[in-house]
Amino acid sequence: MADRNGEFDEWVSAHRHELLVHCYRMLGSLTDAEDVLQETLLAAWRGLDGFAGRSSPRTWLYRIATNRCLNFVRRLPPEPVPPFEPPPPTRRNEVVWLQPLPDPDTWSSSRESVELAFIVALQHLPPRQTAALVLRDVLDFSAAEVASMLDTSETAVKGLLQRARAALRYRPTPVSADPDLVQRFASAFMANDIPRVVDLLTDDAWLAMPPAPHEYHGRAAIAAFLRARGNRPLRLVPARANGQPAFGCYLEDSPAGVLVLTMASGGVAGVTRFLDVDPDRYLVYAD
Repeated sequence: MADRNGEFDEWVSAHRHELLVHCYRMLGSLTDAEDVLQETLLAAWRGLDGFAGRSSPRTWLYRIATNRCLNFVRRLPPEPVPPFEPPPPTRRNEVVWLQPLPDPDTWSSSRESVELAFIVALQHLPPRQTAALVLRDVLDFSAAEVASMLDTSETAVKGLLQRARAALRYRPTPVSADPDLVQRFASAFMANDIPRVVDLLTDDAWLAMPPAPHEYHGRAAIAAFLRARGNRPLRLVPARANGQPAFGCYLEDSPAGVLVLTMASGGVAGVTRFLDVDPDRYLVYAD
């Protein structure tokens, strides 16, 4: 049994980070992903004697993690009350549980597969479609392996994939962030220079603020929100999250959330401000 315990420790050490990223893709919340990962490892430990080696340890662990994600019961976070009167939103976002993923370059070889827009798009799919898409298209498991993980047939997996691919509203496209543009945005944002902030946005840019459901689309709507917000002096500390430029937000020395930029060739395409996220926990800052 001691040898088996040692094997299990090696499996966990080899796959813990990628399993956490898998749960994050499935659930969109790092807090929920961490909880489900712990459930996964506990279930795997308890079922260790029943592992017959018909699949690889990695596939076995992914099967457990995927089904734990499918059985997860989400508790929606409460909607925050802003300290000012915001303008009417362009639309209300359903994915209010979204959280950033810190330092993904050390966790995943595919930066695009953890970009915020891709994670949000996955949350709009039915859970089994999300599982099939992630396992097949992101992690490159075979159709037979995915069918085994989901306790279904290869034909059913192909159907899930067809529907997921047709419904997915976002395809990850690598865009290199211009460091000068990112710095200019941060400087303008900290100075509350709204015209300069807006000038750095693309025409179809958006602003989202999980867990608040409010979204603002287009330069005019974003400018109206920033004006209503008032001159609250935020300090931004550069970092990265979800493979994208990010900042820890501070009001004086108090943590005040995380800001992640989605970049496009024409400027900043998206601003996601995570209101209830502690930057000291979620971000890794450069030395």
